Amino acid sequence: MSRSIWNFCAMLAVAMVLAAPPRVAAEEPVKAVYHVTDSENQATLALNNARNHLRADPTARITIVALYKGIQFLIEGAVDRNGNPFRPIVEDLAAQGVEFNICKNSMDAFKVSADKVIPDVKIVPSGVAEIARLQAREGYVYVKP
Repeated sequence: MSRSIWNFCAMLAVAMVLAAPPRVAAEEPVKAVYHVTDSENQATLALNNARNHLRADPTARITIVALYKGIQFLIEGAVDRNGNPFRPIVEDLAAQGVEFNICKNSMDAFKVSADKVIPDVKIVPSGVAEIARLQAREGYVYVKP
């Protein structure tokens, strides 16, 4: 085999190893981050998806990150299109281990103070940065309801 073919094959093998997705042990739970940017259209869908996800896989670790107009459903007194409050659903899912994160940048933009956020919700400095961190550093898969 010529040297150039050998070098090409070696580089191709390295590229394939580097491009391969990381393998996760079967016993590790699936981790998913749900990205909500619109409370009116996505919040109920995200909450229902999370509920269904947990029914299908009770070991799943789910984090819902809300930013931009998606933060509205995590504010005290928020209701869906039918007038149903979001808080009981958020509390129920939080009790099942779902983590809720709200973007501080979005809160500032919409003039929402921390005391208006539902108690089970964690305030993160940047929703986008949190989603990127969860994907890059903690192996979360991205879900956009």
